[in-house]
Amino acid sequence: MTKSTQSINREALQSLEINGETCHYYSFDGLADNYDLSRLPFAAKILLENLLRHADTDFVQDEDIDVLAKWDVKNWQDTEIAFVPSRVILQDFTGVPAVVDLAAMRDAIVKMGGKAEKINPLNPVELVIDHSVMVDVFGKADAMEQNTAIEFQRNNERYQFLRWGQQSFDNFKVVPPGRGIVHQVNLEYLARVVFKKADDNNLLYPDTLVGTDSHTTMINGLGILGWGVGGIEAEAAMLGQPVTMLLPEIIGFELTGKLPPGTTATDLVLTVTEQLRAAGVVGKFVEFFGTGVNELTLADRATIANMAPEYGATCGIFPIDDQTIDYMELTGRDSEHIARIKTYLKAMNMWGTESQKNAVYHNRLSLKLDDVVPSIAGPKRPQDRISLDTAGTAYSDWLTLQSGVKQTDSNQNLNKNSTPPSISTESSFEDEGGQPSPVLPASNGDAGVPCQYKNEDFLLKHGSVVIAAITSCTNTSNPSVLIAAGLLARNARRRGLNVKPWVKTSFAPGSQVVTDYLLKSGLNTDLDALGFQLVGYGCTTCIGNSGPLPNEISGAIHQGDLSVTSVLSGNRNFEGRIHPEIQANYLASPPLVVAYALAGNMKIDITTEPLGDDASGKPVYLHDIWPESDEIKEVIESVIDSSMFTSRYADVYSGNKDWQALDIVESQKYDWPDSTYVKLPPFFDNISAEIPVIKDIKNARCLLKLGDSVTTDHISPAGSIALDSPAAEYLQSEGVSPKDFNSYGSRRGNHEVMMRGTFANVRLRNLLAPGTEGCWTRMMPSGEKMSVFDAAMQYQKQNIASIVLAGKEYGTGSSRDWAAKGPALLGVKAVIAQSYERIHRSNLVGMGILPLQFMPDESADTFKLTGEEQFSIPAINADQKTATVSVIAQDGSEKSFEVLIRIDTPNEFSYYQNGGILHFVLRNLATTA
Repeated sequence: MTKSTQSINREALQSLEINGETCHYYSFDGLADNYDLSRLPFAAKILLENLLRHADTDFVQDEDIDVLAKWDVKNWQDTEIAFVPSRVILQDFTGVPAVVDLAAMRDAIVKMGGKAEKINPLNPVELVIDHSVMVDVFGKADAMEQNTAIEFQRNNERYQFLRWGQQSFDNFKVVPPGRGIVHQVNLEYLARVVFKKADDNNLLYPDTLVGTDSHTTMINGLGILGWGVGGIEAEAAMLGQPVTMLLPEIIGFELTGKLPPGTTATDLVLTVTEQLRAAGVVGKFVEFFGTGVNELTLADRATIANMAPEYGATCGIFPIDDQTIDYMELTGRDSEHIARIKTYLKAMNMWGTESQKNAVYHNRLSLKLDDVVPSIAGPKRPQDRISLDTAGTAYSDWLTLQSGVKQTDSNQNLNKNSTPPSISTESSFEDEGGQPSPVLPASNGDAGVPCQYKNEDFLLKHGSVVIAAITSCTNTSNPSVLIAAGLLARNARRRGLNVKPWVKTSFAPGSQVVTDYLLKSGLNTDLDALGFQLVGYGCTTCIGNSGPLPNEISGAIHQGDLSVTSVLSGNRNFEGRIHPEIQANYLASPPLVVAYALAGNMKIDITTEPLGDDASGKPVYLHDIWPESDEIKEVIESVIDSSMFTSRYADVYSGNKDWQALDIVESQKYDWPDSTYVKLPPFFDNISAEIPVIKDIKNARCLLKLGDSVTTDHISPAGSIALDSPAAEYLQSEGVSPKDFNSYGSRRGNHEVMMRGTFANVRLRNLLAPGTEGCWTRMMPSGEKMSVFDAAMQYQKQNIASIVLAGKEYGTGSSRDWAAKGPALLGVKAVIAQSYERIHRSNLVGMGILPLQFMPDESADTFKLTGEEQFSIPAINADQKTATVSVIAQDGSEKSFEVLIRIDTPNEFSYYQNGGILHFVLRNLATTA
């Protein structure tokens, strides 16, 4: 490109008359003479506008604009570009540690001679408290009120801290508890689609964002480009740092046809997830186009976009069209703002599917909506779709396989310990020695364990559905599936069906508007009658806040070592996530959640076997009570209107009386009171203004050797805190009783809890400690078995670095920064894996951990690595693409192998060199100050 960035900028700035006022925007007209911009996918145009608007900054080069504008997919080159999001969105589990870091940075910059107020968000930051409510109380009319009261009691200190942040930081707003799930609040209220910056000459530009939750991508359904990042990246973005990344490949996904009757948006998204995960789209953008897009409601599009982390893509974006405008009108957005969106996007040739007709994609996939069939996914991964008519058989096959695996593990343990381990009464998954519970004969589970609950006697069996939860942003943003669930519940009641007594039922929608339209339709009465009373507005079961099972049910599970199941309308079903006592978890649409609660067991083929008998003893089948598509549509059109949205969001930031009564101290620096929830982290202890020298990693020990598909749920603390865990020991030493442990997620503001919970997931299998599940490893060279935390502390006392060996897809799942922060505090200096999930790799760099990757077709097994060796890695430099790992085995023999260095951009190297992205930002701000 021959033009300077300055001339590009001057030519690009144009004006528009909208609603009687003059607005300005960065136009593509100056580039159109030299480039065929119609070849650019919709998402690429958003990235191009972002570069053009920031062309005067030092992180955008002419070459970046040139490569993007050419969009030459046949001669693709890895080009680093900068992306400056318009805003940042947080939820409380990830938001609290982010605000903790900002508060800690204020302390650090003052020590470095700067001013505390230098640490302030430069663009809008919105935090929605939605991850803290648990399903303690269910099946009662006042379940929500009781759960909310418990929530405030548990989280008072965290909420005080967030209120301090809201008053202390500029551009920072907090949506209090009980308002809804962050992604649905974003969709219904926070999303702008197009920004107008009044203090910058009424500048118009696309709404873009990053968020500290992987399902930030839900907003892609509204045509807004955004994705999940770790908290550390989000904090850097708040402080003005661009998100640097390689220019992404964009996969075009063509949708044609129309969903057949009897199928739902959930069935569609599970089909899309299966197809895209199989195609391999990790780190890529997916853009949906085609005539089928017009057949999907905005809520359907949001359902598909929400699941982008499950199919592995950075984002799954839809075009902005009349469906978008209709949704903005429905949700009560200002009419002048809506007119501004349409006028601006048409001026940019970014309006509707028409703007995609000449788009050139790196690859094209397609799906006929007509081919979608009713489905669920499980038992452990969202991409493992199962046709509903084969679900019962699939579960039985999995159970048989699982029993064989468990029996093998148990026999290994018996051989090692000589006597059978006992079933722990304090842990749902281990005995006191950390071994898996013994496997009882499968016939015990098939025959059932006698149980009495709710004044009913029954047998709890393998496959029993013990949790049925309508929850999560994926589905509760979509009226079609919620109305379908209500209608199915009504039809079931009319036939005299009831939920089985062993099923813990719950209903946690993502928005208060859901309550309004269910009340207006009267369907809330039918859901309530089946036990699906409102338990709160939040993520609940999907994030692991399912609450305890009734003692009677829990006791029977342990007595028979039963493989029980859960069914939820969420987006995640990883091992140990939903509930530690449940091994098999299935994702399903809300009406199917109700149906399985009626059936009571996953072994049943609910497409051919009865769900139960009516009052006259006649069997009732799923097809007898499944609502017609026209009926669902008719109810939606009759009960939902914009006044529901405007009313509910009129005072969205005010909160209830408990929120308003929180005591806070107004100050620029946080006073760090004595708290087990919020604690000053050590990340910036002894930080100097000088950039440290990168050092060799010498004779490091392997802390864990892990297999494939280890998720951030396995790495980062989540869910309940086990009574025999290092985190529990710490809390009890601080005077916290077990009943007040709360969850790991709620204590992410305390590094002492989090580092003790790192690598402590109940289903984590460390191959360095075979035959165990949970937080166990072996200390080298002695081979002594101990917790990962204790081993890490001993290594650090001896000044021994540690590494992690891993398989494929390391770090799959949620965008948890603690999956990188925790290992960093444990002394992990490098991870060597076969492949990484995008967000986690970036988070490792952001915490100063070196991500290394085995060469293609190589792994730890290729080099017969047991994890008992010592590992050395020379200091890397900015231009280095590979490194040599030297290994000394227990017997003194030596070997070496080459690995890829997964620091993908020059900016990332700067972050690694500084010890992390926040250290990089802090040094820059201190220098400026």
